[in-house]
Amino acid sequence: MVPTTREAQRAELHKSIWRVANDLRGSVDGWDFKAYVLGTLFYRFVSENLTSYINRWEHDAGDPGFDYAKLSDDEAEGVRADIVAEKGFFILPSQLFANVRAGAERDENLNETLEGVFRSIEGSAVGTESENDLKGLFDDFDVNSSKLGPTVASRNQNLVKLLNAIGELPLGDLQDNSIDLFGDAYEYLMTMYASSAGKSGGEFFTPQEVSELLARITVVGKTEVNKVYDPAAGSGSLLLQFAKVLGKDNVREGFFGQEINLTTYNLARINMFLHDINYEKFSIAHGNTLTEPAHWDDEPFEAIVSNPPYSIRWDGDANPLLINDPRFAPAGVLAPKSKADLAFTMHMLHWLAVDGTAVIVEFPGVLYRSGAEKKIRKYLIDNNYVDAVIQLPPDLFFGTTIATCIIVLKKSKTDNSVLFVNASAEFVRSGNKNKLTEANRTTILNTVIAREGSEYFAELIPNEQIADNDYNLAVSSYVETEDTREVIDITELNARINDIVARQAELRASIDQIVADLEATK
Repeated sequence: MVPTTREAQRAELHKSIWRVANDLRGSVDGWDFKAYVLGTLFYRFVSENLTSYINRWEHDAGDPGFDYAKLSDDEAEGVRADIVAEKGFFILPSQLFANVRAGAERDENLNETLEGVFRSIEGSAVGTESENDLKGLFDDFDVNSSKLGPTVASRNQNLVKLLNAIGELPLGDLQDNSIDLFGDAYEYLMTMYASSAGKSGGEFFTPQEVSELLARITVVGKTEVNKVYDPAAGSGSLLLQFAKVLGKDNVREGFFGQEINLTTYNLARINMFLHDINYEKFSIAHGNTLTEPAHWDDEPFEAIVSNPPYSIRWDGDANPLLINDPRFAPAGVLAPKSKADLAFTMHMLHWLAVDGTAVIVEFPGVLYRSGAEKKIRKYLIDNNYVDAVIQLPPDLFFGTTIATCIIVLKKSKTDNSVLFVNASAEFVRSGNKNKLTEANRTTILNTVIAREGSEYFAELIPNEQIADNDYNLAVSSYVETEDTREVIDITELNARINDIVARQAELRASIDQIVADLEATK
């Protein structure tokens, strides 16, 4: 029986996932294996989600004993069109996770069976509004990859292990869970894999406690927003924090994002489904946000949050079209080709609604570097778009140990100042990374809300003063660091030194006398 309380469910789930990871460890490299574990979790979710939806439909219509999983495929075909219109996909009863798993150990062609199931699920959306949301979702689940085993038989053995391991996770009845267990399982798995992957893959996953802080800063004073957007969406974890902070129904028009990495793009879409965000409520695009933005027709966005890649290369002034692009033209200069950070910033500012907020994790160099980046900072300050700059602690993110910062942008500020917050000490050490505790997050958020100075922690600085300081936005330039060194009384120290010198002289005289006495007795 699944525990009924939120924390009991979560603890039981995490314990089970840890056991699954240990049981499967060694079969496949951990980071590669995540695609199989997460893909299997997704397969189970869509199967149970669809079954629950159809069963509830029939139960409400007066057939309490109906069970979609027990229908024949021919009987099920009659509702295909209606289900695809509602859910965005369709799965035949014989292809449901539970039914495939039940026969997996006896299926000598399990790899082919699963391949057919995955193609069938994706194919059910072809020609419909949900086609782009389903297309390619199982591409990284290669049932014939040598990573699963050297022979078909060994691959199938690992596939059976996968189906059984994910099938045994205590995810309970979708109707009865007090937390979003499938989404929680995804996040726990991603955290586990990202923390062990380092720079080989963990950098696209923002830790949940950081994601929550970013989302809460973005929606200060609001109970709902029109839509949320992340132009460097990664696995989608930042976007989905708004479903937790506000409730998914309070993100009225849905969740939007773009991701350049194909594998990560697939993970982001899977993440949406696993958090029960239906296909019509999200739009995750694949491609280069800076040169091929996908959501021109959807902007402006009331909430924008992002942790874009740090100081990557982009076309910059090598592409003559970009300087006239309405996203970048207002600053009169493009971000350097070797450092795209402020190109992402300008993109987000352009797509930000007049009453919206953008919260962006930045590489610290953007705060003080000269050249084109200084000119972009000048544009941002002179037009009063920068609301706050927050210095974060080091070693918070997977794949890097640097101390990043947050820039908060608004188009409708009520003052002509920037709040600088030095939160570099707001962390605890947890395992091999630093972590923002709930108390740390609350301290930072309350400071942003209060928008006033606090000794050694925050200062509200007029834009004119920032301009006089050469448009430097480094927090250390405005927030004094507390001197924790011990105060030394120089007079007392000199007296102690004199005492030591005098004592030294006495000891030397005593030693000289002892030596003289010894020599006199020879």
